[in-house]
Amino acid sequence: MTTNPAAPRRVQSDSSWEETIGFARAVAAGDRVLVAGTTPVVHGVLQGEGDPYEQTKAAFGNALDALRRFGLGPEAVVRTRMYITHARDVDAVGRAHKELFDTVRPVATLVVVSGFADSRWLVEVEVEAFRASGDFRGESA
Repeated sequence: MTTNPAAPRRVQSDSSWEETIGFARAVAAGDRVLVAGTTPVVHGVLQGEGDPYEQTKAAFGNALDALRRFGLGPEAVVRTRMYITHARDVDAVGRAHKELFDTVRPVATLVVVSGFADSRWLVEVEVEAFRASGDFRGESA
């Protein structure tokens, strides 16, 4: 059986939510890679409890790890979405975003939401990346 090279390719992470809910951490389709909502949990441990800046760095770190599995880095990011639970955290979350993406300047959305599945999470992020050739390296699941 031959695989279709144009078929979407998926990668998983160690998040238990992926199995429970039935989703992939990231999907490469054509010239795009979409990274699902990503939290500040690394190997099952919440990073930066109570600190929106540290949580943002950890969440984007997880998202960028998924992109790396397709051979992409922050320079390929064209869109970010940040969901936060408190408007007071805008500056801290924005500072972390700027540190990661200041030279890239993706379009960005920041939305205040009422809460997340774990009340200790202050931020969740999504990332979209683009590669003109559509030629992604990486793993398939």
